[in-house]
Amino acid sequence: MSDRRRDGAVRAVRERVEGGLLTALAVVTSLTLVAAFYYPVGTVLIEAVVVDGAATLSVFAALLRDPFYFGELARLFAGESPLAVARALLSPDRRLGIVGFTAYQAALSTVASVALGLPAAYLLARFEFPGRRTLRSLTIVPFVLPSIMVAVGFVATFGTNGTLNGVLSAVGLPRVELLFTLEAVVIAHAFYNAPLVARVTTAAWESVDARAVETARSLGAGPVRAFFDVVAPQVYPAVLTGAALTFVFTFGTFPIVLALGGFELATVEVFVYRLVRDLNYAEAAALAIVELLISLGVLLAYLRYEARNTVSARGARPLPRRSLRPAAPTLREVLPRVGLAAYAVAVGVLFLAPIASMVLASVTGGDGALTLEHYRFLLERQRTGAAFQVRPWPAIRNSLAFASAATLLALPMGVVVAVLTTRRYRGRKLVDAAAMAPLAVSGIVVGLGLLRGLVFGIEVAGWRIAATGAVAIVVAHAVAGYPFVVRTVAPGLEGLDRSLVESARALGASRARVIRDVELPLVWPGVVAGAAFAFAISIGEFTATVVLATGADAYTMPVAIERFIGRRLGPATAMGVVLLVVTGLSFVVIERLGGETRGL
Repeated sequence: MSDRRRDGAVRAVRERVEGGLLTALAVVTSLTLVAAFYYPVGTVLIEAVVVDGAATLSVFAALLRDPFYFGELARLFAGESPLAVARALLSPDRRLGIVGFTAYQAALSTVASVALGLPAAYLLARFEFPGRRTLRSLTIVPFVLPSIMVAVGFVATFGTNGTLNGVLSAVGLPRVELLFTLEAVVIAHAFYNAPLVARVTTAAWESVDARAVETARSLGAGPVRAFFDVVAPQVYPAVLTGAALTFVFTFGTFPIVLALGGFELATVEVFVYRLVRDLNYAEAAALAIVELLISLGVLLAYLRYEARNTVSARGARPLPRRSLRPAAPTLREVLPRVGLAAYAVAVGVLFLAPIASMVLASVTGGDGALTLEHYRFLLERQRTGAAFQVRPWPAIRNSLAFASAATLLALPMGVVVAVLTTRRYRGRKLVDAAAMAPLAVSGIVVGLGLLRGLVFGIEVAGWRIAATGAVAIVVAHAVAGYPFVVRTVAPGLEGLDRSLVESARALGASRARVIRDVELPLVWPGVVAGAAFAFAISIGEFTATVVLATGADAYTMPVAIERFIGRRLGPATAMGVVLLVVTGLSFVVIERLGGETRGL
């Protein structure tokens, strides 16, 4: 009897501990976010409203009235009538300002990304062909490629002596100048975000219930009307989701514009970086607040829309895929395939040419002959480089170490937040929005906050807490990566059969044990995919790293590429190839372990 009583007491204690485990993990995750994100960002943003120890809105007000930043809208903030401002905005010589231009290029990039991503989604969702699953898996690879590496690829392709001009000269056509143009920036952004649009739209298209389409056809609807009445309403929410994310990502663009746009096409993020470098923290903070309000507004609208338009695919029978090469095609079947073939050629040029050009430039000398001199330069720099110079091996080692540590930190944080945001309780949407805030906050601001706080040191109860630049970089990378863990794990948790959870709870399992033994094994592919995102994003992160690595021996491969490209394109392309191999292998290997997943 005493043994039974003892076992019951042990079981009760274990259940109490397991029951409080989720709460403890939530508290730890919240404290980590406060220390690693909200506090550093807050200390930077407060510079805009606290000057010389006194609260003031003068810096912010001066920024709003400055036509350099807000163009014609600055006249509205200066007190002019809305009608006069509206006439000025409609005039041919209107001024957009830095903020207006940033929104304009983000809107163009969003349109280009959706236009390129939709045909890919149609191809992957509606046709069957050899290699479809591999191609679907690879659609997300451009999105996680380091932006500075893509910039090098675009310079190698569209530069004055790039691959495109070489081909045009060979066939007798005039050369073109695309670098430092808006077109180059928009094309580079489409390279990144069109695969994201394609992936989320493909997932939605594959979730359309074929029985609903068959019912519409049986009631007399033709193929076109059945598409617009049944398929399109279930697909366009995913298109809008991809568009919203694209706008947020391209509004906060930094490395692409820095490398391809030049000063005349600089965006808000570039000017925040310039102001920080000039130690003008107050104006940088005010500009960062403007960027944050716009990005966060779009992100909140996206999250609200996603919550209202999420359609469960449980029990749905997917639409049957058609063969890409039918035995006896009709004219109606041939035309879409001709269009897809033309699209495949255009996409091949856009997505493959920059990578191929970068690889070619890395093995091509100034005279056009094949050579390995750029790789030999990297080896020579590694062997004899001075202490202050960028060397390849420390950059590779740092990137892998930081990415591994950041993944180990981002993964449990993302899983805990995914669990919290998929539970039904008051305030869940607020928790979701707060957790996704790192997507909308400038990486420059995060890096600066960590530099001035965690690296310079914080006084707490008489103790000075400080960390090295390497630790701060890991923290910044984890903050940047964990939202992607949330977005890959949460859809799987949302789609779980709740009867499995209820059965486990009825059998006496605690909430924490149900998560560990039932839910996480069922969404494991999403967890692994989230780890792949966190790892790849950390390897390619440049914005916060370039702030935290300044003057330290903690530079990564993207920082090394940026420092090389300012002097010699050849070594930059060779370093880009190394980064491409490391990133591609890491992402594909990790994702292959987890298989296909819903969400991003």
